Amino acid sequence: MWKPNELKRKLAEGEKVWGLFCSIPTPLHVEMIACAGYDFVIVDTEHASVNPETLENMIRAAEARDLPALVRVPNPSAGPILRALDAGARGVVVPHVRCRRDAEAALQAARYFPEGMRSLNGGRVPGFGRLDLEEYLRPANREVMVVPMIEDREGVDRIDEILSVDGVDMVLEGAADLSQSLGIPWQTRHPGVKQALERIREAADRHGVPFCALPRAKQDLQEWENRGVRAFVLGEERGLAFRALRSHLERMKEQTVKEGRA
Repeated sequence: MWKPNELKRKLAEGEKVWGLFCSIPTPLHVEMIACAGYDFVIVDTEHASVNPETLENMIRAAEARDLPALVRVPNPSAGPILRALDAGARGVVVPHVRCRRDAEAALQAARYFPEGMRSLNGGRVPGFGRLDLEEYLRPANREVMVVPMIEDREGVDRIDEILSVDGVDMVLEGAADLSQSLGIPWQTRHPGVKQALERIREAADRHGVPFCALPRAKQDLQEWENRGVRAFVLGEERGLAFRALRSHLERMKEQTVKEGRA
């Protein structure tokens, strides 16, 4: 934990960063994401079944490749946040943050005194006591990231109060659930959804909080870049793997047909 969080550094310096969700619960996929050149990974424990031991090993794989690993926890409660951070995550992505109270609860769970009340532990992150535990608290508070995910109409309406909470390191949009909250499920590029996402981005600019987009098409990426966005999550590895496998099969079938006609 004494090592600087490279994702925080890059965001602070205005560098462009590229991330990916990892939903397949295996350290191998985390290592592949690192070797592919991504700047960070978000291990998903909200929509994927990841047991605590596997989560810890996925984070170890990220550490071995100097890849900052965040964990999307199931909810803002203290338990999942504590377990993710004690496993070594460099931060947490908190889904369905709808109000200031949700953001404050996440920060209380993620930070030690005086910034929060994260439960004290001398486990793997401070080297089982190899680091002075009192000294460890300061870099832990400095390097651990708290990232609220805005994916509800209520969260959009209260975005200014959410981002006014001191200690929010980045805000991540969640267009899929947001589309459902707006009554247009899975229409993630609907004008109403895009307008809501723009409200989040504008609020992030006002509060000096980096906004992270999930572009779903090349056009989305260009539009976000034109608005000054520098942080992107490019989907998840399950979807990428599925599309690559299907495309590979279709190419092979087409080639077989062509050769049969020759």
